[in-house]
Amino acid sequence: MSVSNEPNLTGPLLKILFIGPMGAGKTTAIHCISDTNPIGTEASNSDSEQSNKSTTTVAMDYGSIELGPDEVVHLYGIPGQDRFKFMWPILAKGSMGCILLIDDTRENPIEDLKLYLHEFRDLISKQAFVVGIGKTKKDSHALDKYTQYFAERDMYAPIMEVDVREKADVLMLLEVILANSEIKGE
Repeated sequence: MSVSNEPNLTGPLLKILFIGPMGAGKTTAIHCISDTNPIGTEASNSDSEQSNKSTTTVAMDYGSIELGPDEVVHLYGIPGQDRFKFMWPILAKGSMGCILLIDDTRENPIEDLKLYLHEFRDLISKQAFVVGIGKTKKDSHALDKYTQYFAERDMYAPIMEVDVREKADVLMLLEVILANSEIKGE
């Protein structure tokens, strides 16, 4: 993956959507791997009950990463608050897949998982999908409850423990979703 100031737009346009609740790390993940200066729509957080973050995304995050000549992946992050939910289908349009980020330290991360699986069910059923579980306690078996949730519903998705501040972790999510997209025939 090469670093460039501007994305090369002569090849096919590939779009990956980062989804998940407020504070799960969507903005951080996009900033971590983007070859270009990411564009964000951060505003002061007025919902401190949902997260103690000082800012929140109100429309979207955008970045891009060049995989090779004429191959750019466009990275979009949804706003995590319900009041900006109207943006979700707009941003999902044309996506080749989505990366669901879950903050394992939230009060009920399985409920977060359920919400995003439901809201993005059409995209998830047709396109590549991967789950990144963040903010876990090491050796906590955090992934077990998520794999069990999927197994009980006869669902499959790659589920990985990630630190979205680490470029290697976010690139791993991207590589998995691109590989799954090829398998699905994208």
